[in-house]
Amino acid sequence: MSSSRTAVVTGGMSGLGEAAAARLTAEGVTVVTLDVAEGADLRVDVTDAAAVRTAARQVGPVDILVNSAGIVGPSAPLWEIPLDGWERTFAVNVRGTFNTCQAFVPGMRERGWGRIVNIASMAGKDGNPNMSPYSASKAAVIALTKSLGKELATSGVLANAIAPAVIETPMNATTAPEALAHITSLIPMRRLGRPEEVAELIAWLVSDKVSFSTGAVYDISGGRATY
Repeated sequence: MSSSRTAVVTGGMSGLGEAAAARLTAEGVTVVTLDVAEGADLRVDVTDAAAVRTAARQVGPVDILVNSAGIVGPSAPLWEIPLDGWERTFAVNVRGTFNTCQAFVPGMRERGWGRIVNIASMAGKDGNPNMSPYSASKAAVIALTKSLGKELATSGVLANAIAPAVIETPMNATTAPEALAHITSLIPMRRLGRPEEVAELIAWLVSDKVSFSTGAVYDISGGRATY
């Protein structure tokens, strides 16, 4: 991978975003973390479109965008989900991804090269019980990525999504224990994934080695994925 490349990783201070940032840094990529957490290179809320656009101007040319910022949202049967919890989950997981893509894609198109990886979830394909906001929002991320991939198909910019099963990250510490137990039981390998395993897939997807794949969904699920 070219060491002169620059990557923006949202949610880059924890979980999959942190692992991806570390992996790309090891590859020689200049990584800019974008997060609401302390210590981020840019303290930005991805739900705020104006703030994201300002950040894009501050960073300058970006070759790689990894959208890892996300929340689980409320865990309950659909008929008990609070409206604000539903809307907050979509604001971060879907609107946040939309905002960053809208801010960074034009520059990639101008330069004729770019790699976008949007982190979805197996929940977006299967629909996890008692996690309807999260599942529906990740399904939206998958469809957004498929649309974007087609729109960019001849531009030199590739956009793909990954669909992890349960990974050992801080985000899952906030998932209801019974929901976590259920979705872990669905993994034939009988273990959780590790962040560095997902980071390895991300590093490949943002490299020159991938040239004929866009608008695709890559499962990393310990065997859970069935389609």
